[in-house]
Amino acid sequence: MTTIEENKVATVHYTGTLPESGETFDTSIGREPLAFLVGHRQMIPGFERELMGKSVGEKVTFTLPPEDAYGDHDPNGVQNVPLEMFGGITPEVGMVLMSDIGPLTVIEVGDGVITVDFNHKLAGKSLTFDVEIIEVRDASEEEILHGHAHGPGGYQH
Repeated sequence: MTTIEENKVATVHYTGTLPESGETFDTSIGREPLAFLVGHRQMIPGFERELMGKSVGEKVTFTLPPEDAYGDHDPNGVQNVPLEMFGGITPEVGMVLMSDIGPLTVIEVGDGVITVDFNHKLAGKSLTFDVEIIEVRDASEEEILHGHAHGPGGYQH
């Protein structure tokens, strides 16, 4: 039986929750399962580590501390930005925007100054995952070369 290891394509159904509240932050249930190339940094480190050696049909539940998920919340990632830097956009609290250095979340709108957070929304949080292994297969040479799993019929970029 094939197990999850480096250079395999693992296909899983998962549900991610916040352990302190039970709130679901992401799930594949009700849509296509997630396929990823193992060992190529497509997944948060702890997720992949917890699935190593697992086989089709297995169901696992695990909780990752922040350092094995999206890292700790970095206070330096919270910055004040002048309103004029937003061009024609009217920032609102909770708005997620893309910048030259990645996504940011508006956390406060002041008088001419907008406070934004460049941290991932799940930074600093422990995450619980319920995962079912749907399929494990050898990755093709092309998938390994490209560094990601390809869908049915070849690559889908």
